[in-house]
Amino acid sequence: MNPRKTIRRFYGQLALAMLTLVLFSCHGLEELNENPNQLDAESVDPNLLISTVINNTGKTIVGLGFGDIAGVMQHTQKDGWSGGHNAYDWTSESYNWSSYYQTLKNNQTMLEKAETENLDFHVGVGLVLKSYLFGMIADLYGDAPYSGALKGDQGAEFFDAPFDAQRDIYLGIFSDLERANTLLSRDSYLNVEGDQDILYGGDAGKWRKLANSLALRYYMRLSEKESQLAQQGIAKIVGNPGTYPLILSVADDANMGYIGNSSADAWPTNTVFDEDPQGAYMRIKMGKTLVDIMQDLNDPRLGVWANRVAVPLAVEAGVADDFDEVINGERRVSQAIVDNYEATYGYPVDFDPDYVGYPTGMTLGAVYNLSKDPNQGTFNEHASQLNEIYREASGDLLQARFMSATEVNFILAEAAFKGWIGGSPETYYNMAIQQSLNAWGVGSAYGSYIAGPAAYGDYEDIIIQKWIGSWTAATEAWFDYRRTGIPDLQTGPTAKRTVLPIRFYYNENELENNTTNAEAAINNLETTEFNGTDPQNSAWSKIWLLQGTNEPY
Repeated sequence: MNPRKTIRRFYGQLALAMLTLVLFSCHGLEELNENPNQLDAESVDPNLLISTVINNTGKTIVGLGFGDIAGVMQHTQKDGWSGGHNAYDWTSESYNWSSYYQTLKNNQTMLEKAETENLDFHVGVGLVLKSYLFGMIADLYGDAPYSGALKGDQGAEFFDAPFDAQRDIYLGIFSDLERANTLLSRDSYLNVEGDQDILYGGDAGKWRKLANSLALRYYMRLSEKESQLAQQGIAKIVGNPGTYPLILSVADDANMGYIGNSSADAWPTNTVFDEDPQGAYMRIKMGKTLVDIMQDLNDPRLGVWANRVAVPLAVEAGVADDFDEVINGERRVSQAIVDNYEATYGYPVDFDPDYVGYPTGMTLGAVYNLSKDPNQGTFNEHASQLNEIYREASGDLLQARFMSATEVNFILAEAAFKGWIGGSPETYYNMAIQQSLNAWGVGSAYGSYIAGPAAYGDYEDIIIQKWIGSWTAATEAWFDYRRTGIPDLQTGPTAKRTVLPIRFYYNENELENNTTNAEAAINNLETTEFNGTDPQNSAWSKIWLLQGTNEPY
């Protein structure tokens, strides 16, 4: 499927579909829509809403996984305007979930229409998207409105929705995905417009694989909290491949492309529509944590994601203290200049001639590694910018990555390591890496890569490679880190706390407008020694999923 082709028609009809967007007033997320212009389930074309829901969800995935969560997981760092990215300087005014519920309301409208007209394909797809979005909310926040959500148009008594327990949300997801698997196993369907399905082009079989792969994701999510439930769920799926097919090769990856015709439908760091010389592309730099590990592994994906250093650094011996010249494309400086820089800024100069990443949460990032330009969001010729592809508005590798064969095979590797399924963890591990290299266009390097330092050794290798493979979708790596403590990531000097955050704060809008229910959910959080001055509603408080697991701290 060509995602650019399929998304093109979507934007031609987007104006109609967007009429279904939920309106919010001052009463919180449940005061939905006494909106005379809103399309209801009787009048809407469910095909249009499929496009809308996929598009909004895809943008959310990239916004988090290539945005601030990429900073948390140290894939990237920013050299300016970096508080949320490098330092986790979040508050209860950060990360409002209202847009997630807006998308869910559109999805519900589509589901209602599809149920009425017995459109099994649309119901199955809607259940998968519902599961994806509610799973994301539960993962990010903890308890959340679920069974009583999206009912504000039924009357004022539904405006303030109760928060369901996080566990109950996951159980509801498993039930919906089970039904989706059944609905998406039919031989034929009514009213399917493939070009409106900008994820899979109307291919029910691929949606079915996504449904079961999502179930695997959430069962593994529960593995440290409720291991028996997780083991049984994973064993059921893996043990019945005819009934529960999975995403196992890159051909089935759930990816959404970008059109690139305007800033609204372009990759977020593009410089085609963002002509600001200090724009998003220039602000985001490769993270040293990721770069160093990938270099140690001789990882061919690094060259796909990052540019090489434009001007390498070297020390020139036996010269005056102020010696500083570019010779044959290499900047050569005296030891005195190096010593002065390191004494002033507290970071060693990185002389790597190929790739240089930014240290985590550093101060004065604009001057890192002897950069001559002290301004934020500018080109540093002595460090690695993002690869040039990330300046483009669209491209084959610029995808919102919902779920991949890479992730599924790593889940299977972990399950095999735990003894929950048959097969060798090394076999699944190798397949995961093969699929990741294929996805990024460097599959031919697999043989040499897997024969080198990247060869399977133990459990930690699975999670570290999964972390690497989550590039541009780092939110999944964050969720893995929370339950495993892997990789062993350390904060930098600007960080708000001495350890990584583990959830989003409940937003001030919900606290003010759905106070009783929000406070009940906050009381279910478990404070940690890292809450600092935060109340119980903290990014360092433990959600149900982490309580009693001793992870990640």
